[in-house]
Amino acid sequence: MAHRDPPGIIAPHIPADVYRRAEATGQPVVVIVHAGRPLGHYLFPIVIAGAAAMGCWGLVAALCALLDTAAHAVTVIAQTTGPIGVGGVTLKLVRPKH
Repeated sequence: MAHRDPPGIIAPHIPADVYRRAEATGQPVVVIVHAGRPLGHYLFPIVIAGAAAMGCWGLVAALCALLDTAAHAVTVIAQTTGPIGVGGVTLKLVRPKH
């Protein structure tokens, strides 16, 4: 979790001796504030997008494996010499040899 300062504290990282010296001499203190977002702010969406992409590729690979298995099953069925019948409907896959 990112560190959050209470409202009203402008620069909690100024050392006390630098602040007191600037206060005593009237010399200005330059405070550099990093205004960028933390890495985690950008990393989370990238991780989610990567996981979604990997899931899609996994789905494509599973579909290819399923179609490959179905093609092999159709090849084995087509190599049979007799007609195939399901529920009274007969289908002859190969022509009779003369």
